Formats: sequence, structure tokens, C-alpha cells
Amino acid sequence: MRTSQTSGTLRRPAALGTALAAVLVLGGCGAEVESDAEESGKVTVKRCGEPVQYTVPERAVAYEGGSADKLFALGLTDHVYGYVMPPANPPVSESPWASEYAKVKMLSDDLLNKEVVVEAESDFVVAGWNSGFKDERGITPAILDKLGIQSFMHTESCFNYPGHPERMSPFEALYSDFERLGAIFRVEEKAEEVVDGLKKRVKAVEAKAPESDPVPVFLYDSGTDQPFTAGNQVPPNDIIGTAGGRNIFDGLDERWTQVNWESVAAAEPEVVVILDYGDLPAEKKIDFLKKSPHTRGLPAVKKNNFFILDYNEGISGPRTIDGLEKFAAYLRGLEG
Repeated sequence: MRTSQTSGTLRRPAALGTALAAVLVLGGCGAEVESDAEESGKVTVKRCGEPVQYTVPERAVAYEGGSADKLFALGLTDHVYGYVMPPANPPVSESPWASEYAKVKMLSDDLLNKEVVVEAESDFVVAGWNSGFKDERGITPAILDKLGIQSFMHTESCFNYPGHPERMSPFEALYSDFERLGAIFRVEEKAEEVVDGLKKRVKAVEAKAPESDPVPVFLYDSGTDQPFTAGNQVPPNDIIGTAGGRNIFDGLDERWTQVNWESVAAAEPEVVVILDYGDLPAEKKIDFLKKSPHTRGLPAVKKNNFFILDYNEGISGPRTIDGLEKFAAYLRGLEG
């Protein structure tokens, strides 16, 4: 969603409202914020299920397009030092906020790591659990806490976060992220404006969804021996369901996960969504599905019912709603 980049609200004093601690429930998305900013300069906001105290960040580092887009959509460019963009992510020039990316630094084109964050003298890092933050790579919120570096995780990635899990549907998690980030940066009004706009667009799609039985849909991420797909804890599950389809793996309580071709064939998907990213173009994935003995007989493949979903429309970020609108229009076209 394109939003105006108003910088006038960015440098508001940390003091908001009364000095007495209050709990504000924002938008019904579980974004509980304890505010005592006038006295301490801090607010307490949930990071997954863990209440964490935050001061207003001034040198934020964002990992992947979804994180950076959220900050830019809130008009926070002046608070962003730079971004880390791994190879899978499409060029930032394709983002609706391309002009904002141009105002900050690209810190790395590799996976997020502690060294790049420390070298940037960052005071805040935004990423997902088990994507940007990962025990195996030595960069977690707990490790950054010890270094005095604040961090925030996409709520969509929190359902299996060790010690402090939190579960929301992917769209609700997206709204919650905007509300929580709005509280951290003291731009609550802007966050409310962004969330209201996203919700209106989702409701507009729901109102036009086909009334027939949901179309079975298979999301193909990658894999030849075994396919990698979307469970019910990632945005494509909500994209497919809201548009009037049914993710054939919506019963899997997972994020991105591996399945087998036999289960794909048994579900007889009528549409295949191709997640497009990295160095394997969507066209090559489609060519594989048309030739593979596992998939060439699928109804979707025989009918050539392929929909290409951009990487940044499939991960948590405002462009998820762009992907929803495009896929909904595609499904309505099939109905016609």
C-alpha cells in the first residue's frame, strides 16, 4: 500500500498523554502497550509474547523487504539507518517505497548477522524469527538484548518462538506489527491510518469473493524431490482464503514447510500459486510442473491455471495486500 511519507510526526516528544502508566489496546490485534514515556522515555510493547521496553529508535536496521516496507509505510525513513536484503528478495527498485530505500544505506546483500548490525551502530533491528533472527547464525533478540540493541519480530513469525510464542492469523499479525511499531516510534496515529487502509482493502476483496465452493489452491515455493509450500501460519494462507480459495495445506500448523508430491496430487488443486523469487524464475518452476510426472496431470497444470505471487507479496508486509487484490482478481477471472 502506498502511503504518504510525512516526516512531520517523526520527531514528536516521547511524552504522550498522561504520565501515569496506562495500558492501551490498539485495534483489537493484541498490541498491548504500557505507556510511561513521559517519565522514562520508554514504552512497553510486546515482542512476540514478551513485554519489552523500548526507547524511540534512531538507527534502525531492517531485514528483507517486508520489514523495511513496514517502517517506510509508517513514514519512518528518518529513523532507518539501513537495510539487509538477502539474494531471494527482488530489487528494492520494485518497491512502492523505492524512493525511501534510496535515502538509506544498503548494508548487506546476504543473510542478517550480528556483525553488520554492530558495525552499523544500530539501536533497533526488525526481522522475523527463524528467518532474520536465528540461533544457528548467532543473532537472536536475546543476544542483541545483551548488546543493548533493541529488536522487534514480525508477529506472523511468533507462533513457535521459544519461551514467548504468540499466535495470530497472518493478516491480524500484519495489523498488529503496524500498531506495535507505531507505539515504539510514537507514531500511533499514522499506524492507525495505515491499518485502517489495509483493512478496508481486505474487506473490499471479501465482498467480491466468489460464492461458490472455495477453489483448492497449491502454493509452490520450490523443490523437485519434495515440494516446499505454505502452511497456515504465513500470509499466502490468508491471501488464498480471503480471495475465495482454499490452501490445500491449510491444515498444516506450520509456516513454510516441506510436503510430498503424493499429498499434492491427492488434493487435486485447481490453481497453483508460484512464489517468485531468487535465481529460479517463475517460468522455470511452471515448466518443471508441466513436465514432472508428479504434477503434469494436476487439474491446475492441465488447465494452465498458474498465478505468480511476488516474494514481497508472500511475506509479512504491506505488499501482502497487493498480492491479495491481484490473486482475488485472478480467481474472479477464472469464475467468469
